[in-house]
Amino acid sequence: MTPTTTSQQELYRFLEDRFACAQACTECARACALRASLLDPGGTQEQERARRRGIMCAEVCDATCRVLAEHNCLDENGIRVQLELCRTVCLECAHAFDAQPGAEESATACRACARACTEFIATLR
Repeated sequence: MTPTTTSQQELYRFLEDRFACAQACTECARACALRASLLDPGGTQEQERARRRGIMCAEVCDATCRVLAEHNCLDENGIRVQLELCRTVCLECAHAFDAQPGAEESATACRACARACTEFIATLR
């Protein structure tokens, strides 16, 4: 059975969305890891919270990127759960970075990743 043109287009769009989301996750992980390394572990409670959130966000984004790279290992429900976790953690991290001077770029990367996850979730059935 040959896929129809419509189903091929849907597949291409799905893969493009998956790739865009994975790229956003990678950028967010990089920004969060960099930001976390700049914060002193012995700093204020807010700095420590932001540092821990940054590390967690980098790990979740990295895991999400790996899930998205594995084409058929998870069904759409499994992918959706991972994307929802990533979106939530990214938004929490962005909020934590909002309170840190000079962390605007990292907060922006987190929000962009959350937005990419939201957009990709919308493509899942």
